[in-house]
Amino acid sequence: MFSINNTLLILIDIQGKLASLMHNKDDLYKNLGILVKSMNILNIPIIWMEQVPDKLGPTIKEISDILPDLKPIPKFTFSCCGNDQFMQEISSLQQKQILVTGIETHICVYQTSVDLIKKGFQVQVVEDCVSSRTESNKTLGINRIKNAGGSVTSCEMILFELMKSTKYPGFKEITQLIK
Repeated sequence: MFSINNTLLILIDIQGKLASLMHNKDDLYKNLGILVKSMNILNIPIIWMEQVPDKLGPTIKEISDILPDLKPIPKFTFSCCGNDQFMQEISSLQQKQILVTGIETHICVYQTSVDLIKKGFQVQVVEDCVSSRTESNKTLGINRIKNAGGSVTSCEMILFELMKSTKYPGFKEITQLIK
């Protein structure tokens, strides 16, 4: 199981032009908002990536507005691991358990997850916080991540896994976000 002290969250390419084309985009935006706000409550580090931002546009406001103290890392490779700044950030944080979210599941989320698994990280893709333009491509990406050794979780499942108990100080605040 993942623990608060060893976990980080990666947000991959949740950008305007592309994000607006995602399958079940409204649920995706809602769940990403809950997860990001909860990571802030849990003090879990977040790495925020943007694919070719001058072409795809900025991260959607629903997400960028709840990340006021972070700046996105621009990338041109599909896997975040092909970006030196990303790899430096991962190395400096020293967390071994990584939650992967974003778009598209069968491209950037998949390639990043597989590269992280190959580098020895424990990877959980947050199923209701990833998407592709089609449901079949989302499913394919998740299945390939599982076949490579990653795990699948949901927003709600990982939050309760991290808190472990109703006695966690942020429990009430996080459960209010979920409701």
